[in-house]
This record gives sequence, C-alpha cells and structure tokens, in this order.
Amino acid sequence: MNSIIDKITRIAQQYPDQICYHNGNVSATYQQLDQQSDKIASFIQAKNLPQKSPIIVFGGQQFEMLVLFLGAIKAGHAYIPVDDASDPQRIHQINSVAQPTLVLNWSDKIDFGIDTPIASQDQLKEVLSAEHQDYDATKSVGPDDNFYIIFTSGTTGTPKGVQISTNNLLDFVNWVDQTYHYNHETKVMLQAPFSFDLSVFSIYPGLTNGSTLEVLDKQTAKNLPLLQKAILNSQATTWISTPSFFEMCLFFREFNAETLPQLQKFIFCGEELTHVTAEKLLKRFPNAQLYNTYGPTENTVAITSIQITPENLANFDRLPIGYLKENMEHRLANVEVKDGEKVGELIVSGPDVSKGYLNNPVQTNKAFEIIDGKVFYHTGDMVSEDPDGLLFYKGRTDFQIKMHGYRIELEEVDSLLTNLAEVKQSCTVPLYNKKKQVNKIIAHVVLDDKYKHAEPKELNKQIKAELQKNTMDYMIPNVFKFVDQLPISKNGKIDRKALIGEVNA
Repeated sequence: MNSIIDKITRIAQQYPDQICYHNGNVSATYQQLDQQSDKIASFIQAKNLPQKSPIIVFGGQQFEMLVLFLGAIKAGHAYIPVDDASDPQRIHQINSVAQPTLVLNWSDKIDFGIDTPIASQDQLKEVLSAEHQDYDATKSVGPDDNFYIIFTSGTTGTPKGVQISTNNLLDFVNWVDQTYHYNHETKVMLQAPFSFDLSVFSIYPGLTNGSTLEVLDKQTAKNLPLLQKAILNSQATTWISTPSFFEMCLFFREFNAETLPQLQKFIFCGEELTHVTAEKLLKRFPNAQLYNTYGPTENTVAITSIQITPENLANFDRLPIGYLKENMEHRLANVEVKDGEKVGELIVSGPDVSKGYLNNPVQTNKAFEIIDGKVFYHTGDMVSEDPDGLLFYKGRTDFQIKMHGYRIELEEVDSLLTNLAEVKQSCTVPLYNKKKQVNKIIAHVVLDDKYKHAEPKELNKQIKAELQKNTMDYMIPNVFKFVDQLPISKNGKIDRKALIGEVNA
C-alpha cells in the first residue's frame, strides 16, 4: 500500500468516527474517506487505464474531491487537481501537456471540449452510493511514482506540471510532524484551492495525523459577510494561509484571541510575510505561535521555517524566511554584494525536490541542474544568509527591473513602503515605454486606516519624504496610486502580474 495512504487508512481503522472534513454544515469521518476512496479506486482500476497514467480531478473544495484524490492514488494514478473556476483555455492547456487518460469531474460542468474520457459527477455519485468495492493495493502509486501533479499559473505561457512523488510528499509530511506537531486534536484551516499546493500544507499532514480539516471554500472567501461569519465561528486551532488572505481577515474587528481563544498557531506560506502583518497578528493574538515559511511548488510546499517572535520584530526590518530543512543542501548562485551582504539565487537539493515538469524536458533542463551528482533546483528567488544559516528573502529574479541603469527589486521597494506608518499594503510595478524599457515605477498603496481620508498630494509628499531617509533615490516610486485594496489571485496572493498588465494596457 502507498505509505501516505497507509497512514490515513490506519487512522480510519483506529478512529473511524473521527471527523476528517468540516465545511459549514458538511462533515465527514475518516471511515467515510477510506471506504469511499476504495470505491473510486475500484472504479478506476476496472477501466484498465495505462499504468501510472495521470488523472485530472476537476472540482472545488468539496469532501468528495479528497475522496477522488485518494481513490486515484489507491488505483495507481497520480492526480492533477484542476479548480472548477478555471477557464476553458487552461483546461485545454493542462490536458494537452499532461495527456491524462481520465477526468474525474465533481462539478456541474458538462462540456470540456477535450477528447479525454470523462467520468461525470452523476456517474461518480452512483459509484459512491454502491456497495463497498475492494481494489488491488499492490497497484497503488509507488514510492518514486508521481503522487500529484500541480500546474503553475501559466500567466506567462504554457503552464508547467510540477511532479511530486510519494517520497517527496512523505518527506514534507514528516518535516511538518516534527515542526508543527499536528495530531488528532488539531483542527487545521484549509482555505487554499486544491489546485494551489499551499492546500497540501493542510491536507496530508492533517489526514496522516487524524486532524480535522476546517475548510473555508472559495464561495465563502469571496463573500465578506459569509467569510466574517465563517472566520469568527471557526473551530480551527491552526491557521494556514498566505499573508494576503490573513490581511483581508483583519478587516473583522472581532478577529482576535478573545473571540477565537483556541486559535493558537499561525503558519504563513506562499508569499512574503511583512513586518507590519506580523506585528498586527501578534497584537491581536499575543499568545499565539507565528511561523513564517518558504518553498516553491517544485520543492513540495515548504522547505524553511522560523517562529516570528517580538524579538524577531525588534531585530529585523524585513523578516527572515527561516532555516532550511536539515536534510537539504543549498547554494547561492550568481552572487552579488549588496549593502555589504552577499545576495544570490537560492538553489536547493534534497528529498523533496521534484523530478521535473511533466512532459516538458526543455523547462525541466532549465530549472533543474545536476551538480556533483545531485539534482539542484533553481528557485528563481534571491536570498541572503547569515552566519547561522538563517535565510532572508530578497525578491524574485523575474521581479527585478532595470531603470536608468539601476537594478531594482520591486519586492524590496514594497518592503520599504510597508515599514511606513502610512502604508498597510503595497505592490510596486514597472511602467514600460514603447521601447520596452522601464520608464517609471508605480506603487499601488493601501493606506493605513488613520490616513485614508488624508489629502493625496500631501500624502504623496509625506511618503516620499519618509522613504528618502533610508532609500536610494532611484528606488523611490515615481507615482503613488492610493487604492482601497490590491488584487488577489485565486491562490490568495497579491496579483502583481495583473497590476503590471493594467498599468501597461
């Protein structure tokens, strides 16, 4: 039996009535998860699909999606989670690249416009309502076989399918066990779409330890009154999200330790945690544990961690992303000395590094390099490192621009802005001229509540004057646009690429 499945099956046998999934009025037990995924596995195996061929699982954040994921693994097929909000072009792109042999469709969508066989929701409901069916566990996904394949956003071209094996996932789960200590009393928030690998931070460490997944689905997340009710009534003990999603929840005044005394642990991943956000959290939840993590999809969710304490806040203007997992190696490539410290692209090797992109050898060879007989992944993230091995994020290589001969890291400008009292959030983007050269830097700023009614021209002068105290002139944005909120992508991150498109339309 697959090692991850084995852990979940043991929980189902020992605690059959333990709740594994809770979303509003919907709850399901570990026994239901185990038995229903058995039925799906039997259904898939009866189709005699090509061995180890991937399967698309299409839907939202329903309990049945987890059933379909595990059913695919039990049957011997990696699953590809595709969100039911995806546009037709994305579905066609993923289908073309992945060449799946089946689509398990848990949605009302009927016409996908692809030739791949599709098992409809009605058909799957019949399978789940039938008598229990056994499956051949010897054919389950093996240790080095793909467990899941998550496709990147594809905003700059054809999406890439990141292959994550059972061993990759197991290494991540073991690290989470040692670092965050999930158990059968843990109620872990699951907010990220299943097509975003941040969801894995909740799903598999949770299910392999008998935890309850407290689901905040996207229908709730995009409706502020519903979200407020769900957040303030949540039983979650562990919060997992991007910092941007947490910032959105700060609009709710009762979102604090007094209302939610059981919420004791916060884990952030997916984008940079700012000093301002961390300060607000520890003010609202003074006794909570706050962790900052970092990791590309190609490294199985997260590879660093550090607890952010008041001491950290006092010592660092830009918060560290943590210490690398002990069983990983790392190097800095293309190192430059900036402000007296060495900054370079982080490249990493270890048991959680993906084998590459599905059916895409060109992009795989670009991103993965063999050094001294080991596979290293080029993260595209710039970092610095202190003598103790603590890593600090310094921006994306693809969010670096050149203007008037100066190299500027947009995320560094954002970091400087969010350290100001006037600024709650910031997202800085380049404005290009007809020669495709950067002509100006535009900063989109969400003001702190105290400054929302201030006169814009005076604010502009005030912010520039504040920046000039500790910022090179060439890094100060040319234009400040004061906005009520920043665009958030489907994955809960600030959508910088959308703003770049808007500014340069």
